[in-house]
Amino acid sequence: MNRLRHAEPPWPAAADVVAREAAGWVPAPFHSFVLKVHSRCDLACQYCYMYRSQDRSWREQPRTMAPETVDRTADRIAEHLAAHGVREAAVVLHGGEPLLAGEAAVGRTVSVLRAAAGPGVRLHLALQTNGVRLTERWLDLCAEHGIRVSVSLDGDRAAHDRHRRGADGRGSHARVADALHRLADGPHRGLFAGLLCTIDLRNDPVRCYEHLLTYRPPAVDFLLPQGNWGTPPPGLRPGTPYADWLWQVFERWYGAGRRETRVRLLEDMMTLLLGGTPQTEVLGLAPVRYAVVETDGSLAQDDTLRTAYHGAARTGLHVGRDSFDALLRHPGVAARQWGVDGLSAQCRACRLRQVCGGGHYAHRYRAATGFANPSVYCADLTALITRVRGRLAADLDGLRAAAAEAA
Repeated sequence: MNRLRHAEPPWPAAADVVAREAAGWVPAPFHSFVLKVHSRCDLACQYCYMYRSQDRSWREQPRTMAPETVDRTADRIAEHLAAHGVREAAVVLHGGEPLLAGEAAVGRTVSVLRAAAGPGVRLHLALQTNGVRLTERWLDLCAEHGIRVSVSLDGDRAAHDRHRRGADGRGSHARVADALHRLADGPHRGLFAGLLCTIDLRNDPVRCYEHLLTYRPPAVDFLLPQGNWGTPPPGLRPGTPYADWLWQVFERWYGAGRRETRVRLLEDMMTLLLGGTPQTEVLGLAPVRYAVVETDGSLAQDDTLRTAYHGAARTGLHVGRDSFDALLRHPGVAARQWGVDGLSAQCRACRLRQVCGGGHYAHRYRAATGFANPSVYCADLTALITRVRGRLAADLDGLRAAAAEAA
C-alpha cells in the first residue's frame, strides 16, 4: 500500500479517507467517550489548554450540557456500541470542571447513559476534576452511580499553587489536598482512579513524585505541558530537560523494587519496549479510539488540539444529525488510526517509531505542515526511551545470566 503523501493542505486535511477505505482500511470503533458536561471552570490555571490557548471556542459553548443533548448523546453511544458489537466502554465526565454541572445533572447524566447502553454493555464511568468541590456528598453520589474519580495535582503546595489558582489568585492546593484525603483515606477509596500531574521543570521530580505518593494513588499520569513547534512548551531548550526530569522519576519508581503506584507513561513505555500493548494512547501506534462531545452536542477531536489554532478540534459534526461512525471517517480521526502511515516521513524512518508513535498528536503541530511533524518533544522522547530501554536490557541480561548459572 502506498505511503500517505503529506501535501497541501496541511495534514491531516489532505488525508484521503475514501481512498483508504477503498484500499481495505476498516475503522476501529470508539470505546471511550469524553462528555463535556460543563464548559467553564472554577480555577484559572496558567497553563490551561481549554481557556488559555489559541482556541477560544469555549466562549461559544453553553455552560452545561442540556438534558436533551445528554439523551441524544447516550443514544448515539449506545447505537455505536451496538453496531460494532462493543460490550465494554468508558465514559469520562469532563469540563471545564464537571462538578460545576451540579449533583442532579451528573446523576441524571450517568443514569441516562447506563439505561441507553443497556445491561449487555459494561460501562465504566469516570470523572476528571480539579478536586476543589469534591465534597463527601459528591463522593456519595459517585459511589451510588459507580463513578471513579481522577484528580489533578501538580505536587506539593509550592508546585501546585504556582499554576493552579483561582481567578482571585488564591492557590488551590489546600482545598485539593483536603478532597484527596477525603477520597483516599475514607470509605470511598475504591473510587480513586488516580492523579494527573503536569510537569514543571522547576519542581524537583523526586520530591514531586513522593508528594503524590502520600495520597496512595492507584495510578499517576505525568503530563508533558502542552506545546508545539509554533508555541514551544515552557523550558524546552537544547538538550533533553523533560527526559532528564522523567528519568529521575523513573529511577526512583523503578528502583524501589516494588510498585508503589502505576506511573502510566513509564509503564506504557516499558510495555512497548517489551513488545506488549500499552494501556493508553499516549505512546505507540494503536488507533485512536476516543471521541469528545461538547456541551452543545458537537462531536470534536482531542481537546488538546486547541493549542494548535482556533477551531483545530472542530469537525462540523453533531450528535443531533451525525453518528459516531461519521466521526470515525473525519480526516483528523481517521489519520490517527493508520499507524505508521499516519506519521511524518521523519517519524516513519525512526527506529523508535513503534514505541514513541510520533509523540502526542497536539505536540506535532507546525503551521506550514499541520500535524505531519515529529513531536516538539522528539529529543526528550528519544532520550527517555533510549535510557529506559538500556535499563530493561541490562536487567534482562542479568536475569538470563542468573538463570544460566542456576541451570
